[in-house]
Amino acid sequence: MSRDDKNENVGRERRKSRRSSTHEATRFPVARDVAARAAVSTATVSRVLNGAGGVSPAKRAAVLKAAADLGFVANAAARALTRRRFETVGAVIPNIENDEFIRAISAFQAGLRKAGYTLLLTSAGYDLDIEMHEATLLLERGIDGLLLVGDIHREALLERIRRQGLPMVQTFTLSNRENCVGFDNIAAAAKATNFLLDLGHRSIGVITGTRQENDRAGPRVRGLTEALVARGLALRPEHDVVAGFGISAGRDGLRHLLSQPGERPTAILCGTDQLAFGAMIEANAQGLRIPQDLSVIGFNDTDYAAFLSPGLTTVRVHAADIGRVASDHLISRISGRSTVRVNIIDAELIVRGSTAPPSNTRRAH
Repeated sequence: MSRDDKNENVGRERRKSRRSSTHEATRFPVARDVAARAAVSTATVSRVLNGAGGVSPAKRAAVLKAAADLGFVANAAARALTRRRFETVGAVIPNIENDEFIRAISAFQAGLRKAGYTLLLTSAGYDLDIEMHEATLLLERGIDGLLLVGDIHREALLERIRRQGLPMVQTFTLSNRENCVGFDNIAAAAKATNFLLDLGHRSIGVITGTRQENDRAGPRVRGLTEALVARGLALRPEHDVVAGFGISAGRDGLRHLLSQPGERPTAILCGTDQLAFGAMIEANAQGLRIPQDLSVIGFNDTDYAAFLSPGLTTVRVHAADIGRVASDHLISRISGRSTVRVNIIDAELIVRGSTAPPSNTRRAH
């Protein structure tokens, strides 16, 4: 063999050695590596990592230490397929900018996290077709449970959930047929209306967001209407405004209401605190004093409600409690434990400075 051939062979062996060492350095550790380091079988490693019993404390500690030392990461997808559980829960909410939904989802996620579950969250923009699309995508990803808002959904979605036998919980309303965590929107709005009536108001208006396929906004108007009827009064059509969502919508809603001919209402019930905030801004812009000229009640008791000037009287929705109970409910059902179908979280009226008895003089225009 020539000197050149010998040099080529040496170079080839060195390159092979470098490739081998690089491969060993970058290869992800697997279960047999953990087993070799812990001096146990791969079956023991599997039992420890899957949380199964039948392993001594000493061996369990050895496996966990070996896994940590090697930087071993269990294959979650393979484990999920084996156990037929992905330890993931989905949620579809109408709006990710709504404070009450965010508070509920935060508490919901915290409960899931404690139980070892991951949350997949999406929003539907108050559109049931989008909700069905988003929920279907979650179902196709193999979630273990699902949270929805309200009691109105596409029947095809509900049927698919039933066929899959997937644990599902509805929130923020009560249901006659589905598992739910929520409150009576009709009763909550009636409570707020009766408070205004007891103050002496007889002309009360209402501003809400979209009511079509929305079983929170619509029932709140129904609660107001029923409370008025019980006192021999009625909601005047020109005092009933659908304005959309957000602070600007609240301004637009009150501007529209005040532009109507005839007697102005002395009080306004708003479907959300954001709408109420917008109504207060618009009232101030039009020279109306709150609460002397116009009492305003909101809904949800958002973080800023107490810090407005004056503070906003509102219906406190215990959104965090709804999220917490919803997570407990779903985890119990996923685990095969019995649950209560209807979970009621009562709403309460929080009285602040934005409401007062009506002045003796009502301004007409």
